[in-house]
Amino acid sequence: MSELLTTEALTAFLQVIMIDLVLAGDNAVVIGLAAAGLPKDLRNKAILIGIIAATVLRILFASLTTQLLEIVGLLLAGGILLLWVCWKMWRELRVGHAEKDLEAEEALEDRDLDQDGQIAEHAPRKTFAQAAWQIVIADVSMSLDNVLAVAGAAREHPIVLIFGLGLSIALMGIAASFIARLLQKYHWIAYVGLAVILYVAGEMIYRGALEVWPAIHRG
Repeated sequence: MSELLTTEALTAFLQVIMIDLVLAGDNAVVIGLAAAGLPKDLRNKAILIGIIAATVLRILFASLTTQLLEIVGLLLAGGILLLWVCWKMWRELRVGHAEKDLEAEEALEDRDLDQDGQIAEHAPRKTFAQAAWQIVIADVSMSLDNVLAVAGAAREHPIVLIFGLGLSIALMGIAASFIARLLQKYHWIAYVGLAVILYVAGEMIYRGALEVWPAIHRG
């Protein structure tokens, strides 16, 4: 237990919390946007399916990723994938999608937040199958990103890793819309989270390169 009180473990612990907050909120916004174009009776069903799928996928990826990262070369590949995630997040933060974010929040909370008499009225109309497909594709990508980032941050600390993955699942299952709203209101949280993920990606690439280099040198 004393190993959790070291500076390294506490740093990993804080990194994991920031990663979970930002990526769970981002995932919730994507789910809300995909469901926003549906009629009310189908919207809540699509959001529920999206959150359940994201939760299940996080458990599935968590059971595989920690073992896969032990394979030489995959830590480096995971770091490069996280760099791409950082680039995506940076573009979204720089461009800003205030109207789209509002549409997502209204869909997630099923409330008329801008008090114009309608919920997510500007979202393009779509079928339930189209919305469900968009949600599942987004969930696969973002759940893998989340698990990779948490595993990269807490790789040497199994207890922190378990906590991080559990927190990720809890945030998606219980507080997804709250986290999305929090990130919309306080943009600096998203920037801090982006910086943490960027740091984790750099560390994974560095450690992965150290693992791969001897194999290349022997070849």
